[in-house]
Amino acid sequence: MSQVLPGDAPLVHDLIGIGFGPSNVGLAIALSEHNARVDRQETVTAHFFEQQPNFGWHRGMLIDDATMQVSFLKDLVTQRNPTSEFSFLCYLKSKGRLIDFINHKNLFPLRVEFHDYLEWAAAQVDDMVSYGHEVVSVTPFVSDGVVEYLDVTVRSREGLAVHRARNLVFGTGLRPLMPEGVERGERVWHSSELLTKVDSLEGTSPSRFVVVGAGQSAAENVAYLHRRFPDAEVCAVFSRYGYSPADDSSFANRIFDPGAVDDFYTAPEDVKRRLMGYHASTNYSVVDIDLIDDLYRQTYQEKVLGTERLRFLNVSRLTEVEETQDKVRTTVKSLVTGEETPLDADVAVFATGYRHADPLGLLGEVGERCLRDEDGRVRVERDYRLVTDPGLRCGIYLQGGTEHTHGITSSLLSNIAIRVGEILDSVVDRSVKSAPDEARPVVDGTGSVVR
Repeated sequence: MSQVLPGDAPLVHDLIGIGFGPSNVGLAIALSEHNARVDRQETVTAHFFEQQPNFGWHRGMLIDDATMQVSFLKDLVTQRNPTSEFSFLCYLKSKGRLIDFINHKNLFPLRVEFHDYLEWAAAQVDDMVSYGHEVVSVTPFVSDGVVEYLDVTVRSREGLAVHRARNLVFGTGLRPLMPEGVERGERVWHSSELLTKVDSLEGTSPSRFVVVGAGQSAAENVAYLHRRFPDAEVCAVFSRYGYSPADDSSFANRIFDPGAVDDFYTAPEDVKRRLMGYHASTNYSVVDIDLIDDLYRQTYQEKVLGTERLRFLNVSRLTEVEETQDKVRTTVKSLVTGEETPLDADVAVFATGYRHADPLGLLGEVGERCLRDEDGRVRVERDYRLVTDPGLRCGIYLQGGTEHTHGITSSLLSNIAIRVGEILDSVVDRSVKSAPDEARPVVDGTGSVVR
């Protein structure tokens, strides 16, 4: 479906993807499968640009015994195409572990294993991605007062290059969120960088860690640090009375169903807010019950033995954090009494969540054409396409940052397979409607003309 413009104008891609995490890997797979089953003149040309030097997904959180919180059946393809060669089961077959996994009788693989699956899948479509390439700006290509294409400027070791597209898909993931006034440093970490930072402590003898947060990552960090540093005290600080268990019961999990996205999208705003409140316990600031039980069992055992290294400072929060050359000075305030207690540590880890990357900042003046709702949030169509003024004919799609319109699955793995299929269908449908009648050149996934 791509088009070569006259003169020195760049080739027009049907789609350019920004970022190559799980969501856009899933989209690349859907594109590959689509192009394999249609006539060559109906193929969709696409290319993705990823800032990282290679594929990586939350590498700093791949704790060796941490498991996924979603079923392996919610991989990149199965809910969209159960016969796909890119499924988790096909990955297991290729690794010689299919029978072993079946005998394991477990729906939830190790996180490190699922990351290996994602790497395996990404490697099979790596002809569609350029790693080490950072998208730095998007500008409109205007013809007769209408934006027909978007010019994407990309920085790499070779310098800057401009690529032109009819559609953009943002899959830039999440950004670590720190409390206001707290900056990351050598001894102040976000939980997302735990494994990339912790090796720097090898050969030292840390005496205390402070871990802030009440969600799954916080609990995993507490358990990991307690296990890895057997002489260190680990202090968990959170404003709740205790960790709250994740609701992964069968009925509650229906909030992640593809059909729930339709329900949420069409619901009135007050119903949307209630649904997010009702089902926050499926995903936000909650912990797997098995991990809660393990931590409680550990702390009780230490009390019995008189060797308490695991401390839970509940109904409390950190009010001060100061990093020095050899320690972190923190102050813990009780929310009940108001009493403040100084607490020095070798490292403070903040498992304080994430925020969505703002695509409009990258879009520049194109972002000014994207319409917002009365609360200032971007308006998004059901097909995950930003609502724009009529003068912008390009499609700009979001994989993430759509919780206010599409519900809780916006940034989660649960619905990737379905979501990328819907985005691809939208791109194909809109490209066919806008395509000229005459035959156009056929190009491959890198944008090279093949016919």
